[in-house]
Amino acid sequence: MTRDVLSPGVCAFGWARAAQAGCGFRRLTEADLPFLGRLYAATRAEELAPVPWSEADKAAFLDQQFRAQHAHYRHYYPNADWLVITHGDEDIGRFYIERWPSQHRIIDIAFMPVHRGKGYGEALLRDATDEAAAAGKDVSIHVEKLNSAMRLYRRLGFTTEEDKGVYDLMRWRATAGYDDQVKIA
Repeated sequence: MTRDVLSPGVCAFGWARAAQAGCGFRRLTEADLPFLGRLYAATRAEELAPVPWSEADKAAFLDQQFRAQHAHYRHYYPNADWLVITHGDEDIGRFYIERWPSQHRIIDIAFMPVHRGKGYGEALLRDATDEAAAAGKDVSIHVEKLNSAMRLYRRLGFTTEEDKGVYDLMRWRATAGYDDQVKIA
């Protein structure tokens, strides 16, 4: 199986900020599932830390949850771009986005812990909102209420549109004007 590698120099999908930050992208293949499973587990590690299960039980639970989430995403977002985020030769995260006629939906964005807080997510989110704005579309995403990235979404102009319990449905509005929502760095 060959990998469709989109290098930083190519400015994949027109995402220049992410490319400037050194991020590249490739389309997800079955060969990426082990990495994506580890990434999913890393996003849940803090949440499961206090649970009194054995490491084997936690690993089995996380594997089952990852596979269920992956199947759910693939079923409900059939036309999405399923991308592995790279930095150099290293896989560092995932970015899933589906472009609907009315909006762009970020299905998921996640980074391995060592690559969080380095500006990659902000660069990619700014690129995604630029792309949507150029098409005259909003961007939406479901964000867990306790997710530390919530501050970033708010700073970039995302607002809570609907309380979904554990998640907030957040929206960045193209009609509000990009410069009005985001303080350009």
